[in-house]
Amino acid sequence: MPDPEGRTELDVAGIDLSGVVEKLANAAPAADASASFPWDGIRAVHDAGLLELTVAARHGGREIGLGDLVRLMAALGRGDPSVALISLMTLFAHRHQAQRGFWPEELYLRLLAEARKGPVLLNAARGEPDLGSPARGGLPQTLARRTTGGWSISGTKRFVTGSTGLSYFLVWASTDETPQRVGTFVVLARAPGIRIIENWKSLGMRATVSHDVEFADVAVDRDDVLALTGTEIAEQDNRATAEGTLVLTGIYLGVAEAARDAFLAFAAGRVPANLGFPISRTERIVALAGEIDLLVQGARQLIFDAVDHAAHEPDKLLRARLLAGRQLRQAVQVAVTALGNPGLSSDGGLERHFRDIQSVLVHAPQEDTVISLLGRAAFAARAGRPPRREPTATPARLPLQARQ
Repeated sequence: MPDPEGRTELDVAGIDLSGVVEKLANAAPAADASASFPWDGIRAVHDAGLLELTVAARHGGREIGLGDLVRLMAALGRGDPSVALISLMTLFAHRHQAQRGFWPEELYLRLLAEARKGPVLLNAARGEPDLGSPARGGLPQTLARRTTGGWSISGTKRFVTGSTGLSYFLVWASTDETPQRVGTFVVLARAPGIRIIENWKSLGMRATVSHDVEFADVAVDRDDVLALTGTEIAEQDNRATAEGTLVLTGIYLGVAEAARDAFLAFAAGRVPANLGFPISRTERIVALAGEIDLLVQGARQLIFDAVDHAAHEPDKLLRARLLAGRQLRQAVQVAVTALGNPGLSSDGGLERHFRDIQSVLVHAPQEDTVISLLGRAAFAARAGRPPRREPTATPARLPLQARQ
């Protein structure tokens, strides 16, 4: 379906993604069933040149904008949301570098050279067993100790998406200095001292292999550090990350669209003997198809209206993320409920989409955090003052969360 500018849902930044999406969709069931790293899908994304679309123009990249990034995620999410999420972590890293230039130039150029030969996957390892998500406040217990050659990293990170297939871990850690600082340390995935704890047993998004990762005295070169800062400014600002959370929601828009397509395909092909024609012609199924369309296309409108017209208004982005996420989850629920047993069977794909969509609002900041943030902003607006930065828990009393 074309948008007002004539683009179809699988046309992003002048790239027709239909072939890539088809490859992802074909490979997704096997990766989901085995809960294994989706190498086939990642190779398809890499071969299509998608993993570096956010690389800065100064480094020869496309540096696509936020709107195209969300559209890319929606397209890939339709094929395999696990591949989309793993890819997005790398795309985010390149986007941050394009915007802020934190990476040491020599290291980043070496990484780009590697990416021309095969997939180079990056992800920020931030959550911890005791800390939970940085979105709720606190400092990392993962420690970076000074050594003669640079740094030694020790600690455990939780929910590291793409764990077994990453090329570099971007590890958020506290230093052993006085005064203490925090920063992100670029850790080569094949470095000695890294252990993947294979404990990712999620209902959906199984192929993200978001296992815990343990670092035991892992050596990092002196300069392979991004943005060391004082601890007083280290906590995550959930308004500042609002655009990223909306991009994540784009992945689940793709999931809901795939579920919608599966529902329509089943209804068009199901011909009960007592009817003699497809159930897609019954008023009940037509009405349910309309309800699903209302929820899915309404969510698409919410997401892209916010991205295209309110990219610098965090509260609008957060509202769109929350409302769209709720609608997408509801749409898939309607589709599964309507089909009964066939909707819960793994044969038709709808069951996998139902499991995957449950993660739509699990990513930080979670629903309760966003609602509280918006509530404080509402009271601040009534009082005629700018909203305060949301309060965060102290490191000694941190609530745990299900997933970063």
